[in-house]
Amino acid sequence: MSESNQIDINKLYHTALRESENDSIQEIEPNFYGDISNFLGNLKKQEFDGIENKIKNVLIHIATELTTILIQTRLGKISQSSKIEFENLVDEEKFILDSEEEERERTQIIIAAILNGKSKFLESLSQNHKTQRIAVRFLQEVDEIIGADLEQYGPFKTEDIATIPYENAQALISKNIVTKVRWED
Repeated sequence: MSESNQIDINKLYHTALRESENDSIQEIEPNFYGDISNFLGNLKKQEFDGIENKIKNVLIHIATELTTILIQTRLGKISQSSKIEFENLVDEEKFILDSEEEERERTQIIIAAILNGKSKFLESLSQNHKTQRIAVRFLQEVDEIIGADLEQYGPFKTEDIATIPYENAQALISKNIVTKVRWED
């Protein structure tokens, strides 16, 4: 194993340790998670025999655990703080926070609509959500289906990718017939 891997795992360890020992979010390099990803990706590509392979697998496990601890610690600090220190967040963490902000906004929209007697708005929102299309990958063959939007979809073969209404997708996901297609897929 190369010396640079040891340095990378040490840097990850010391970063996670420093983060856990401080109450505030610590500054990390903007591409820190990208560097970890490259480190792990390169390490996983390497092929070794015997003890070297076991060492590689332990390094991967340690790096995975440290990265998880680091992210959870940093996000935990954010959720417990009344003031978010955006200057010390990296883009990946901001991406996570964006979804939490959207959740808060949606909650406020629903509460306001309920409290202000806007039942038609709630019905419209519900219908739009049910029929919003999402991408799915079929895990088995499916005959033609009628979507929540009353459109016809299919038939589908195994491994087909399609966009179907959210409500139909959720029903098929719960039965392990499809899986949601995500960016990393």
